[in-house]
Amino acid sequence: MGQKHFLCLTFTLCFIVSLSPLIYSHPPIYNFPIGQLNHNFYARSCPFLLNIVWYRVWSALRDDTRMAASLLRLHFHDCIVNGCDASVLLDDTEDFTGEKNSPANHNSLRGFEVIDSIKEDLERFCPSTVSCADILTLAARDAVVLVGGTDWPVPLGRRDARTASQSAVLEQIPSPVDSLQNNIAKFTSKGLDLKDVVVLSGGHTLGFANCLFIKGRISNFKGTGKPDPTLDSSFLAYLQSLMNNAGLLESDRALMGNPQTAALVESYSINPRSFSHDFAASMYKLGNVGVLTGENGEIRRKCRSVN
Repeated sequence: MGQKHFLCLTFTLCFIVSLSPLIYSHPPIYNFPIGQLNHNFYARSCPFLLNIVWYRVWSALRDDTRMAASLLRLHFHDCIVNGCDASVLLDDTEDFTGEKNSPANHNSLRGFEVIDSIKEDLERFCPSTVSCADILTLAARDAVVLVGGTDWPVPLGRRDARTASQSAVLEQIPSPVDSLQNNIAKFTSKGLDLKDVVVLSGGHTLGFANCLFIKGRISNFKGTGKPDPTLDSSFLAYLQSLMNNAGLLESDRALMGNPQTAALVESYSINPRSFSHDFAASMYKLGNVGVLTGENGEIRRKCRSVN
């Protein structure tokens, strides 16, 4: 173990930060363009960044294991709408109606307070340095790793958006009840591909789904007044009290109705290691969608509001 230091985050709370690497080792860096992002972006300006994020995410999961899925979903909903710019974290203002209260996000996105706690700690140690976009990207990765999921490298240097758009959410975010073709189009518009659609849909195996998005499949599929006939009968009985047509969300079930996506699902069911590798690669790509760098955007002092 390397040299250790105590960092006091509050008057009563201290934790040990090791100058040796974190308790997990990162996988190789994927060969995708990352522009001005850099894996060592904060090495000098905020050397304890990774440790602080890791500790706060660990603390959140200790109190609520569901938070892992929440942070992963929060990151996805940020990146898929106008890029990974932390716009999803912004509260509504007189100048704009933000993303968090859109129909796709309202009363379903969680984890804002975890990001707030990380930002508060970082503002004590390295004020006005680390972006909320980088914090959210790191927190999502750490959450997955802490519950036993695969790891992926996170290059840093994103900057934060100065605005948010509820209409952009309605236009850009894939819907759990939309057709596969429409959702594929939304992914590809962000530079993601068909494999990313399947792999990132695998993130639904972590966490909970809102009843609003599944009750149609259970009791009134497409207005028929009956359950979705493709839903596994034993799974249907369980819900009323991907491979076997047990995909919970309609968008997941639709993957088995397309020859290309079904082949990928079947392949991943046989080779989980291949899924883990491709999930890491897709998350790496997702985290680099539409990022702001250089002089674009800002470094927010509070993640819920612009400076």
